[in-house]
Amino acid sequence: MCAFHRRFTIHSAESGSTQSNCNAQVINSRCCTHRNVQLDTCEMQLTLFPAAANDERFGTAQRERTVPIPETITPIPGYPDKLVVFKMAASQYWQVRCWYQGKTHRRSTKSQSLRVAQKFAKRFYEWLLVESRQLSQEPLFGVVLNDTSKAGATIQLHSFGVMAAKMFSSEQARVKRGEFSRDSLLVLRNRLDKYLLPRWGATPIEQIDYKELMKFVDFMSLHSSTTTISQYLVVVRKVLHQSVREGALEKLPEFPKVKVKSASRGAFTPTEYWRILRTARSLRGKPHPGNKQDLRKHHRIVYEDCCMPPDLAWAVGFMVNSFIRPSDIRTLKHKHVEIVTAKHTYLRLTLPETKKHDAPIVTLFPAVRIYREILKYQKLLGKASPNDYLFMPDRKDRKYALSMLSVMFNWVLSLLDFKKNAHGQDRSLYSLRHSAITFRLLYGQGIDLLTLARNARTSVDVIHNHYASTVNGEQNIALLQSRRSRTTNSA
Repeated sequence: MCAFHRRFTIHSAESGSTQSNCNAQVINSRCCTHRNVQLDTCEMQLTLFPAAANDERFGTAQRERTVPIPETITPIPGYPDKLVVFKMAASQYWQVRCWYQGKTHRRSTKSQSLRVAQKFAKRFYEWLLVESRQLSQEPLFGVVLNDTSKAGATIQLHSFGVMAAKMFSSEQARVKRGEFSRDSLLVLRNRLDKYLLPRWGATPIEQIDYKELMKFVDFMSLHSSTTTISQYLVVVRKVLHQSVREGALEKLPEFPKVKVKSASRGAFTPTEYWRILRTARSLRGKPHPGNKQDLRKHHRIVYEDCCMPPDLAWAVGFMVNSFIRPSDIRTLKHKHVEIVTAKHTYLRLTLPETKKHDAPIVTLFPAVRIYREILKYQKLLGKASPNDYLFMPDRKDRKYALSMLSVMFNWVLSLLDFKKNAHGQDRSLYSLRHSAITFRLLYGQGIDLLTLARNARTSVDVIHNHYASTVNGEQNIALLQSRRSRTTNSA
């Protein structure tokens, strides 16, 4: 094969050209001696290296397949301009790129979602900073991270983003040791990504003082409750504690005082509970009245799941009679349930640990009847093995299963106008747990708070401050009007 034909074949394979007639003319004019051999070889190369399916969409033959598509280059808000995500013709996924310490670092985000790609880019940037901090033996100050001006913007590497990454790494280690729950770690990650890192990611840690924290509190007060603001300040405090341990700060700055106003979730009355239960049963198999496109966009509910499942009515009754949290619905399997038949008939639920509580939960008798109904139904579907889930067992994505039940429950509340109680408190799927504990306080015969708290996997203080806050005197009118019986002394 001649040198020209080798160059032509390579170019043809890289560009993915399929115009074989034009290729044959070029070969005839440049290499007549080996015409037949070269035609066969060229066709073989085009077969082995066909054109990519996304060439027409993402680029032309003149564009290198790994070059970023200009219109897709997107910076990350709150981070240096050298940190961007982009798409290229060679991949369907978003890519992340960061120019750091004289080198371009690139990585595939393995996601087609821009939102997910931007989250990945933030963590990738933090990882770069932490790695450089661990490998360097010199004080890391004066490193150019963002040279948008001619001279370049010089910042200290003891930034909030670096300390946040190191703090998050420590919290991950706590999860592995069983000292911190995975769900709490995800909440921590979300709070860092939503407001804190976009605001302070590249800010030197010593600039986070009382004045800066007060500005953040004022900003959050525009759209968040005092509870939410307090929880964000807890995350900031963790980052600053990490800075003190690393020697980047001498001491913690003074934090603004935010008075947390407790807002308990509204419980349901017994009458409301029974109406919810009957409505959920009557809607079984009926389609959600909302627009399917809106359900898909805002709640990620796929079209075939827009009908009311029988699981909602079961979940409503089961939660009220077992004290479990909505998060327990997504993890509860048949192997966690044991029917106990003795002087009292009940279910013993040995659930995975939640909020540092791992004691078994004892249910009321109605939960036994509901479980037997679930078991009978799921045996017909072949979904009653020990490792099958009680609710929505055909949904392997358990977050999606819980989200679907929540959407359907809100449909029932909207239909009955039960979304808020008489005091204006919002009500959701979690309100069923609130109702379960409240009903025991009202109708349980002589039950003490300690027993109730331990069985519900919570504390006496939480029951007193939140769950019992809705109990009023009229609901216990019989106890208020009761009188001690008179005893007569025998002669």
